[in-house]
Amino acid sequence: MPLEPAPRAEGPRGADGPRGADGPRGADGPRGAGRPSGAGRPHRVVVLALDGVLPFELGIAPRIFGLARDELRRPLYEVVTCSVRPPGPVATDADFAVLVGNGPEALATADTVVIPSSYELGPVYDEGVLTGELAAALALVRPGTRLVAICTGGFVLGAAGLLDGRPATTHWASAEHFQRLFPQARVDADVLFVDDGDVLTSAGVAAGIDLCVHIVRRDHGTAVANEVARRTVVPPHRDGGQAQYIERPVPDPQQSSTTAARAWALDRLHEPIQLRDMAARESMSVRTFTRRFREEVGVSPGQWLTRQRVERARHLLESTALSVDQVARDAGFGTAQSMRQHLQAALGVTPTGYRRTFRAELSTTCGENVELQEA
Repeated sequence: MPLEPAPRAEGPRGADGPRGADGPRGADGPRGAGRPSGAGRPHRVVVLALDGVLPFELGIAPRIFGLARDELRRPLYEVVTCSVRPPGPVATDADFAVLVGNGPEALATADTVVIPSSYELGPVYDEGVLTGELAAALALVRPGTRLVAICTGGFVLGAAGLLDGRPATTHWASAEHFQRLFPQARVDADVLFVDDGDVLTSAGVAAGIDLCVHIVRRDHGTAVANEVARRTVVPPHRDGGQAQYIERPVPDPQQSSTTAARAWALDRLHEPIQLRDMAARESMSVRTFTRRFREEVGVSPGQWLTRQRVERARHLLESTALSVDQVARDAGFGTAQSMRQHLQAALGVTPTGYRRTFRAELSTTCGENVELQEA
């Protein structure tokens, strides 16, 4: 079944190009996101390998989603790779091709479609227009399917008209061109990834890993995502709003880093933490520490602390029956009201609402009845 036209569409960019998926954009994601899509069947992720695909990006989805397991060690996702043509070799940007075992018909079975970056998008990148071959493949995607683009894979979504009126990102080096081609998209070149419910986009390479880990967390919670992160030896969480491009990502070896201060703070999130205390851990003035911290992390110490506390609160709300007041204290917010304000700003939901939604989704996923404790 082809994608149904979105109400705001004004005509396709490609001859037969789809115009938009009408799945919901809310925090809960599209229909079936992260949940078994049939009796005994895990959520199916279909990765679309286009000519010129970057092998690293092509391997992100199978690696991240392929490691996600439930409490009985059953796979939570099934990942398959397809091409826009019948099964066969697909050229990469390296000196080898990859043998893809599925044709475009696999897209019709997807609960989530992932489009990695490619350096050979042709008119998709140059003009923002789908090729007939690509348009025909995308027309097989069912309405409500979650769509994920890594790096320049976002140009495919833009050419299909799926980013009109939506927030999106791509690699910072292509962001201006991206915005010119797709003026109706709201492009933010300063973030690692954008989650708009059923359409998600990321910057390049490592940001694609961040986005996929984020999706696992959104679907199945912090514990599952953290386990995937441990298995792949990547950070368990980098907030999507973190700066994509930092002028000095690697500190001068002659200068001190702020790593020790961050580790010190993470061990004390439940305590009041002053900027001067963090600076003292590195024997720096507050001014020097703040500048160095922003150079290394991309955000201010205060913003970073708030994000870590939000993540701590999410974990406690997901994995414990602590009252909201206790979660607020353990996460370092002090009061339930303060935590409520920060979670509302970061996640668009109250603590009790987050716990209820997460546990309801977990119950649906695992076929269990989860008792909720209201605070």
